[in-house]
Amino acid sequence: MTENTPALLEIRDMSVTFRMYSGGLQQSDVRVVSDLSVSVRAGEVLAVAGASGSGKSVLAAAVLGILPDTACVQGHMYYAGQELTAARQAVLRGTEIALVPQSVAFLDPLLKVKDQLYVGRRKRKEAENWKRIFARLGLSEQTAQLYPFELSGGMARRVLAALALLTDARLIIADEPTPGMSAEQAAETMRLFREMAENGRAVMLITHDIDTAFDHADRVAVLYAGTAVEVMPAGDFRRGPDALRHPYSRALWRALPQHGFCPAAGLQPPAENLPEGCLFAPRCPLCTAVCRTAPPPMREVRGGEVRCYYGA
Repeated sequence: MTENTPALLEIRDMSVTFRMYSGGLQQSDVRVVSDLSVSVRAGEVLAVAGASGSGKSVLAAAVLGILPDTACVQGHMYYAGQELTAARQAVLRGTEIALVPQSVAFLDPLLKVKDQLYVGRRKRKEAENWKRIFARLGLSEQTAQLYPFELSGGMARRVLAALALLTDARLIIADEPTPGMSAEQAAETMRLFREMAENGRAVMLITHDIDTAFDHADRVAVLYAGTAVEVMPAGDFRRGPDALRHPYSRALWRALPQHGFCPAAGLQPPAENLPEGCLFAPRCPLCTAVCRTAPPPMREVRGGEVRCYYGA
């Protein structure tokens, strides 16, 4: 994979709004994703990082076309160079595009694990591969004989990862795949995603586990309050704040325990009360008057992208 490799998935200026109801007939529209642009190429792992409520899981659901009917998606999504319409999402979902979901409720409670391995897939390939994948994820072959209620949380997440890894999907979207796993199991799961990318697939890895993910990612998209504020080579985050472009990315770096655990003052704004202008302005040490009135555009800086007037 090179910088000239075309994007397998490209998202341009995507916004997602939910219609909310309160007090009976009162309704309001709450925007949870705003003008988000990001892409992932075949042959790379793109880590999508940010605090809870930053829009990471909504992004995944929008790409797959599994948002509820109360959601309105605006902007453009392209898969393999073609518009990703609702009809095309329905055709590609589970075949070309696979999800490792955050919720273990995605497992069918009425089917044993072994029966869920074969649903919609070529049985011959499954018979050859599932035992190998299970072994690498620390799952015994006996796990295939269990129902979901018999699995621990960590086991269920590893089964969900195995289901996606066993598909022929060209794009894997992994939404917080490692909670409940031991450090060794999480690292092995990351290595499997890395191998998939090296074999020509694209992986979008949505995660809170920054350290584990960044060790295996090629690029990192940092989300804040529903938009991407920086997209960078993963090595920039490992090098430290001087290599980063956005004040929030630097705040994330400093908030890690090994870097002093110094979180930025203030809180991420709720979706129903977003500030005018730059979404990070109320917490930003570089904020000026223009930041409070006009949202900054995404621009290229030092081999990455940043949504900040002063990012350098």
